[in-house]
Amino acid sequence: MNILTFDIEDWFHLLDNESTKTEAAWGDFSSRLECNTDRILDLLSETGARATFFCLGWVAQKYPHVIQKIHAAGYEIGSHSYAHQLAYEQTEAEFRTDLERVKKTLEDLTGNQVRAHRAPGFSFTRENTCVFSVMAELGIEHDSSIFPARRAHGGFDGFGEGRPTVIEHDGHEIRELPINVSPLLGQRIVFSGGGYFRLLPYSAIRYFTKRSSYVMTYFHPRDFDPDQPRVPGLSPARVFRSYYGLAGSLAKLRRFIGEFPVVDIAMANQQIDWATCPRVRV
Repeated sequence: MNILTFDIEDWFHLLDNESTKTEAAWGDFSSRLECNTDRILDLLSETGARATFFCLGWVAQKYPHVIQKIHAAGYEIGSHSYAHQLAYEQTEAEFRTDLERVKKTLEDLTGNQVRAHRAPGFSFTRENTCVFSVMAELGIEHDSSIFPARRAHGGFDGFGEGRPTVIEHDGHEIRELPINVSPLLGQRIVFSGGGYFRLLPYSAIRYFTKRSSYVMTYFHPRDFDPDQPRVPGLSPARVFRSYYGLAGSLAKLRRFIGEFPVVDIAMANQQIDWATCPRVRV
């Protein structure tokens, strides 16, 4: 099973960077959201692929026509928070308020209930597990915020193999669709989205995908925009990770979709036998 997802945010929505941290700072940058989202929609239309779009509430508020265009094309809309803040830096009350706000914004625009969520930066950790109860209480059924390996911001190291899992917290359940990992030289590596997808040669992506029964992809509109400006304040290593491979990434994704059938989260939910999936109490 290969699940195709996109996080709908603009090119300047980079985490752990002071110049792009808050809503006040975002007004300093010109948007490239619509043209980059159109690239994605054109590709999906050409290939007939299904995908889930995790959308920022801030984007939906500022550019409602972009969200409406995605919805009108028949794609599933999920939440990606309202203000694009790391979940582990929020209190439980702040997380709840943010999720309530993004759900209302998206549901008012589309007329459909938002059932899927992804936290910015995959920022669910063992220290903020209260988020699972909050999501369940607010009507979220499927989450894709767990990154089962170490990373710069967050990471749920030790979570397991990175496959569909039922998470239990304080009497609530959430169906978790984490990022998948693959073993390599004693380490667990990620290959299926964002900078990892751009950095790796396609032969490596094909190799790992063929050996994986479950793949969760994740992309951003900026991943396919070689002409985007450079965000100020990034280290040389961060510049490399953020901008390498942009020129060929859309063709690489087209090749991937052509070779490997993909589904959205709603369809994946129907295909997964959740009764046989691992259950984890956090």
